[in-house]
Amino acid sequence: MPHTKVSRSPLAVYLMSLVCLFALALPAQARDLPDFTELVEAHSPAVVKITTQGRVETGNRIPYQEDIPDMFREFFERRMPQERDVRSMGSGFVISEDGYILTNYHVIENADNIYVRLIDRREYTAEVIGTDARSDLALLKVDADDLPYLRFADSDSVKVGEWVLAIGSPFGLDYSVSSGIISAIGRSIPGPNNDTYVPFIQTDVAINPGNSGGPLFNLDGEVVGINSQIYTRSGGSIGLSFAIPAGLAKEVVAQLKDKGRVERGWLGVVIQGVNRDLAQSFGLRRATGALISNMDPEGPAARSGLEVGDIILKFDGRTIGESGDLPPLVGRTEPGSEVPVVVMRRGDERTIDVEIGLLPDRDGQVADSGPDAAPTGDPLGLMVEALPSDAQETGVLVTRVTRGSAAAGAGLRPGDIITQLGYDSVDSVSRYRALVSDLPKNKPVAVRFLRDGQPAFTTLRIE
Repeated sequence: MPHTKVSRSPLAVYLMSLVCLFALALPAQARDLPDFTELVEAHSPAVVKITTQGRVETGNRIPYQEDIPDMFREFFERRMPQERDVRSMGSGFVISEDGYILTNYHVIENADNIYVRLIDRREYTAEVIGTDARSDLALLKVDADDLPYLRFADSDSVKVGEWVLAIGSPFGLDYSVSSGIISAIGRSIPGPNNDTYVPFIQTDVAINPGNSGGPLFNLDGEVVGINSQIYTRSGGSIGLSFAIPAGLAKEVVAQLKDKGRVERGWLGVVIQGVNRDLAQSFGLRRATGALISNMDPEGPAARSGLEVGDIILKFDGRTIGESGDLPPLVGRTEPGSEVPVVVMRRGDERTIDVEIGLLPDRDGQVADSGPDAAPTGDPLGLMVEALPSDAQETGVLVTRVTRGSAAAGAGLRPGDIITQLGYDSVDSVSRYRALVSDLPKNKPVAVRFLRDGQPAFTTLRIE
């Protein structure tokens, strides 16, 4: 038979070459992807499912009265508090062979009975060794020996982009496995009490209700975090989950074992972030640091010489990139220790040694009172007046904000109390007038004010 010659265009040859190269490269790429099978087989026996039972009161509490007429007694009895059973479910993991187990505080909150089940179906009743609501961690103990347990990783070595894996019981589906990567570290997310003492690890691992308290593994089978929160619009995972770093968890566990509670460092300040205008008004080249907007006059910061209006740039040698970086560093500092704090004050950097206090259960905020004067109008677009003689604050009360003025652009409202302009405190209307008359034009100026008792800074610019 005659030989037939097949001609191919250069484009066809090029496309065939690409297909061949892709086919050869595919097995190599597949080999580069992690294989979690050995990790799951080795470490899932140390993961536990936690279920709880408890009772809580519902309804309105009405003081008991013996002299209620019979015709009204039934009405009042129906409104007396009632108790109802509550159950919760979550995950946890064994951290020592003698039965210590770590989980989230919100998993066992309000629990009267706590049950722990292992993958081999063994079940134990757990006792609470200690809890820490601020970090959302709880340490449990079961009466058992020779249990499989997990080891913590060095959380300082965690890197964005590395593979991680979670094991837990989402929606009651025991020992489910999901994987992903670390999306970010050091996320500042307010807790139930607006605490920001946890620098969360953010991942895209599928975490759902029931995963809470379970471990987040690295590829070495070490626990890098404890799954705690998710961001969701539907109640399920949308790829935003947050874990408590292993380093913080180890410190909390050590204190709960030793004292049954957690002691944290305390500065006694209220802080806020620094935007571009605030940075410029305070003489900073970049919007960085934590701005002190208020402080406890008897707290550690005030005793050590820190002032309202200082911008904390470094704490104990660690750079404060944004305000959320500061609370975890302070909280993990041992009370009573002295640390250097670098601040920007009146355009100059200075270092102040601060003795860290012990964080109380509830911080009090107190301010001094000041003198009075009469209403006035000014270039800022404000009308202000003196505070009442019995006021606990120092400053001037905003009574009117002119639409389109510099003050309106800065977000000031009637009812705000202005306590500081630039670097200077406002203690009377006359002092306020003098400061306003000296404000620079076309330059952002920091203004400290109180709104509903909460201090904050903003900036305004006189055109």
